[in-house]
Amino acid sequence: MRTTILGRSGLEVSRIAFGTWQLGGDWGSFDEDAAVQAIQHARELGVNFFDTAQAYGFGKSEALLGRALREELKRDRDNLVIATKGGINPGSDRPRDARRGWLRQGVEESLRYLELEHIDLYQVHWPDSGTPAEETASALQELVDEGKIRHVGVSNYDTAQLAAFDRTRPVETLQPPYHLFRRAIEQDPLPYCREHNVGVLVYSPLGSGLLTGALTPDATFEDSDWRSRATAFQGENLRRNLEVVDELKQFAATKGATVSQLAIAWTLHQPGVHVAIVGARRAKNIEDSLGAADLDLTPADLAEIERITARGVQVDGASPEGVA
Repeated sequence: MRTTILGRSGLEVSRIAFGTWQLGGDWGSFDEDAAVQAIQHARELGVNFFDTAQAYGFGKSEALLGRALREELKRDRDNLVIATKGGINPGSDRPRDARRGWLRQGVEESLRYLELEHIDLYQVHWPDSGTPAEETASALQELVDEGKIRHVGVSNYDTAQLAAFDRTRPVETLQPPYHLFRRAIEQDPLPYCREHNVGVLVYSPLGSGLLTGALTPDATFEDSDWRSRATAFQGENLRRNLEVVDELKQFAATKGATVSQLAIAWTLHQPGVHVAIVGARRAKNIEDSLGAADLDLTPADLAEIERITARGVQVDGASPEGVA
């Protein structure tokens, strides 16, 4: 597994991180024991970077990750990088809450669910327009000073929000959505991150399933799966993008790769992107994704991918793939 230095955090991490959003209850039902095996298999194959969040089931995903890595954490804690996120409080009058008190409570709860003494990278999950950046940044610095977290990042921030945070303490990492059908970060904030050496770990490099080659135009999802409400997985948007995926699949075959590997490798070849976060709920599914780290794409390959995807439908929205 290839590694990289995650921007100004200085953390040496695998270029593929194992993400656990799919283990928090928002993606329908799943086998927990199989998910544990997937996490453990990723570690066996060289992944040292694992990303979770308070909001992924409010303890469910973090506890499952901690359970899966318990023995490895006892043996080799310094070589594992555990990242989580906080600042989300659904059902309250502040669903995005990056105030000092809620962040501190979130860190304490995450430490308890993960059964850790410290978190390697703590990220603000979504920007909170109601809390001054100075308060958020200084609160996280206090937690660094106390040894409860080691590094500080943010997720879903734009350039102005990154710059505001930076005025109090450095933003070490950014976690934005990015894939072939969602490219807005190329304009904002990826240039800022390159200029300031902010480590970028992108989520949804497979478009939450769009770029796996497994979906069909008549795909349906459980009611508990957020994709059942997402415009990117409905009607003409889905049909057009799956036509693009079929062509990408044919091109990937000429490289001896799957379309999933091609899509992930494409993100890793973009200037300023350090890591792609992928998830899996079964061990066999993680192997394919990890192969992307070793797939080299030439300038001609990247140009062909641009040509193929030019007729795709770009997706956006507050949530990853067009959920209002």
